[in-house]
Formats: sequence, structure tokens, C-alpha cells
Amino acid sequence: QMPLAQSGGGSVQVGGSLRLTCETPWKSCSWAWFRQAPGKEREVVATIDDDGITNYADSVEGRFTISLHNPKNTLYLDMNNLQPDDTAMYYCAAKPQPPLLSTAACRNRSYGAWGQGTQVTVSS
Repeated sequence: QMPLAQSGGGSVQVGGSLRLTCETPWKSCSWAWFRQAPGKEREVVATIDDDGITNYADSVEGRFTISLHNPKNTLYLDMNNLQPDDTAMYYCAAKPQPPLLSTAACRNRSYGAWGQGTQVTVSS
């Protein structure tokens, strides 16, 4: 399966902002942003369900916003007040929902589509 297309990474100063974008062409029931810093385990940054319910890691709560547009084929991560600890490779992911699969069953599955990652670097 071809990776999801990502864009929007870059280098910013502490307190800066970035918007990450991910194209998710297939019908899905859940989307997420992950990140992995050098020497650390990959972690979930934010998730959003088909009904718009969102969840955030404690470390980004109040600073990051996950959203869907067009209306649900483009995934965004708006990052504000960036800190050095936010430096990581960021990955988008989605749970494709094939025909006849219920939303509940879909949401219980693993993420089946992934972006190739984009680097976010926050310097002091």
C-alpha cells in the first residue's frame, strides 16, 4: 500500500507554530498523529474519530489541535507554542473502513495506513 502523503514539517524556534498536513484518500473511521524522537518510543500525539471526537497526549494538550477537512480526506495537526521536547519525526495514520465493516469494529483495528513521516525540529 502506498504511504499517505505528508507535508508541513520544518524547523522553528521555541514558541513557534507549524501545521502538518496528511492526505487520507480512503474512507476511514479514525485518524492519528504519532511522533518518535531519537532514543524514544513512538507515541500517540492526537487522535480523531469519524464523529469528531478527539484525544490528546498530556504533553500536547492545549497546544496541538487535530482536525479533518474537505471534509474528511485531509488530516491536519496544528502545533502551537512548540517546545524543544516536541522535536521528533511525526507520522500520520488512518484506519481504513471497508464496506460492511461497522464503525465500532473499524475503530478497534490497528492503523492500516501510514505516512512516511516528516521532521519537526524546535530549537531554543
